[in-house]
Amino acid sequence: MDEINSINSMLIECVKASGGSKKVGEILWPEKSINEAQKLLLACLNEDRPEKLSPDQAFLIERLAKNAGCHIAIEYRCKTMSYSIPTPIEPEDERAALMREFISAQQSIAELAEKLNGIGMFKATK
Repeated sequence: MDEINSINSMLIECVKASGGSKKVGEILWPEKSINEAQKLLLACLNEDRPEKLSPDQAFLIERLAKNAGCHIAIEYRCKTMSYSIPTPIEPEDERAALMREFISAQQSIAELAEKLNGIGMFKATK
């Protein structure tokens, strides 16, 4: 990995981690041909060119890299702003946490329904 000393160099590493400029260019500009999109992306990543990415496009590239298992974007941002580097949440961990929360909510609803039934708010239906 090259020295990351700017947002631009960080984005270049993110593009590499996300499958390269052809793949990322196609995602950013699906209306263009693959070669046109790649050329535009490379121009946007060249600091000497006037073409630039929008903030949303840069963020999308960072997310693509994160999804590919590359955390260089958040690491760069944290280091340059004097934050500690966070620990990524693995999708399986997030899924398990959401499932626990969902089950807990279902149990709470079942308990409330039972209490309401006990005071005559619900009548059994068949």
